[in-house]
Amino acid sequence: MDISQTSPSPANLIRARNATRFFFLVCGLGVASWAPLVPFAKIRLNLNDAELGILLLALGAGAIFTMPFTGILINRYGSRMIILISSLLIAVVLPSLLIASTAFSLGLLLFVFGCSAGAIDVAMNSQAVVIQNKIDKPIMSSFHGLFSVGGLMGSATPGLLMNEGLKPLYAIIAVSGLLLLITITQYRRLLPAADEPRHTGAVLALPRGPVLALGLMCFIVFLAEGALLDWSAVFLQFNRGFSPSFSGLGYAAFSIAMAVMRLTGDKIVAKVGTSKIVLYGGLVASAGFLLAVLVPMPFAALAGFVLVGIGAANIVPVFFSAAGRVPGIPPAIALPAITTMGYAGQLAGPALIGFVAEAVSLPFSLGLLSLFLFIVAVSFRSSK
Repeated sequence: MDISQTSPSPANLIRARNATRFFFLVCGLGVASWAPLVPFAKIRLNLNDAELGILLLALGAGAIFTMPFTGILINRYGSRMIILISSLLIAVVLPSLLIASTAFSLGLLLFVFGCSAGAIDVAMNSQAVVIQNKIDKPIMSSFHGLFSVGGLMGSATPGLLMNEGLKPLYAIIAVSGLLLLITITQYRRLLPAADEPRHTGAVLALPRGPVLALGLMCFIVFLAEGALLDWSAVFLQFNRGFSPSFSGLGYAAFSIAMAVMRLTGDKIVAKVGTSKIVLYGGLVASAGFLLAVLVPMPFAALAGFVLVGIGAANIVPVFFSAAGRVPGIPPAIALPAITTMGYAGQLAGPALIGFVAEAVSLPFSLGLLSLFLFIVAVSFRSSK
């Protein structure tokens, strides 16, 4: 049973929308800022690749562990409180990842960091869904666009600061300071718990029906994103002849295309509708993978990854919006379920691609993603 909620004023809705955008930026910036620190942690703790790989699993494990329970906390305390605590933890834990003295302590800190990232991911999307439903127009893509911008900033900012002469620890403390500043100045602008729908029944449940379908489609789209994150550079270097220094262009092209499309996505969703966004977007992303693996030209691979970014950009925001409107299932149940399944796809994707690549080839395994995205495109349309 749902508990009645108050109705915020239009001015409070606008303030909450802008503040929520900032927290999508915080999440993307905070999590992505860890990536440039990985080599420093590896060298300082004298870790081999296998040991580092095991430690890196702790971050994903923390996120997946926390996501299903975040709905319970949101239902009890409101998403604003969860966003506040998670943002503070991300800002505080981030510098400590660089000064952990043992592999065990680094693994524990990464687990806590992952828990914080998982919790804020669910909570900020929950806040965004409530705001969108109250405003009653598509705004979810712009939220995720700020997450993408944060990811690009996080991957570049620490390196730029270090290039200016700052030590790695001071560079990451500067990033944490920015995260704290945004958190402290913006969290009060978020909608309070009284403005969010609450549910008196069970909040933690296995996904089923339309929630399960959305979760499986999220799994596929996030799997494709994870595959590009970890395998695009390998593909460009060993299958398309790129030099190591330019092999990262594939993921950069994908990320920029996705960020641009998400920042402009709300108007597109409002104009063409959610079903067509998933249909056309899935088909474009599917074609992008086919172009990359079937045309043996370097430029074609980059163009293919751009198409994947363009096509996939607004699919996940549509899925999250749909999860907030499933009849009879409150967002506190639906959102943690599909977020967890999506994140699992992003983590499992690189390993699954690797297994298929070892058995057949990397182009073949990336080509399978084209088929999966095609299935997503037609399946979502048929479910509407």
